[in-house]
Amino acid sequence: MIITLRVECVWGMYLQEECVRVIEIEDSASLLELHTAIQDSVEFDYDHLFEFFAGQNYGQRKLLFVDSIDWEYEAEVLDNIALEEVYPLPKSLKLYYHFDFGADWYFEIRKSRKKPVPPDPAVEYPRVVESIGPDPPQYGEYDEE
Repeated sequence: MIITLRVECVWGMYLQEECVRVIEIEDSASLLELHTAIQDSVEFDYDHLFEFFAGQNYGQRKLLFVDSIDWEYEAEVLDNIALEEVYPLPKSLKLYYHFDFGADWYFEIRKSRKKPVPPDPAVEYPRVVESIGPDPPQYGEYDEE
């Protein structure tokens, strides 16, 4: 089934404007696949570590999906956690995606209340169905002087 996620960049070192992407994705997709969908939706490079967690806000981690310092192990675990296993989250918690632990990009992910729908065979998922605001500048501006 296809679910709709509202992905909002809520903090990042270079965030200047509102950035929201609404993504349709299969509920059987993994957290690793969601990472790729978010990266593609804001045109970031895949060159930094990331994590998913649940909390009441992005500064509070209540539920970690992987707690490891071994990146290869973590990626393997994230590839085996489907969105249908993540949702519904415990009451009052939201899903967060934290990318690049230096620039600290935080994305809040909210599942739409719309009922899941069967996939359209003519559509490739995941896909962005709504985009609010420009892509944030991943690395900011550098002064060459």
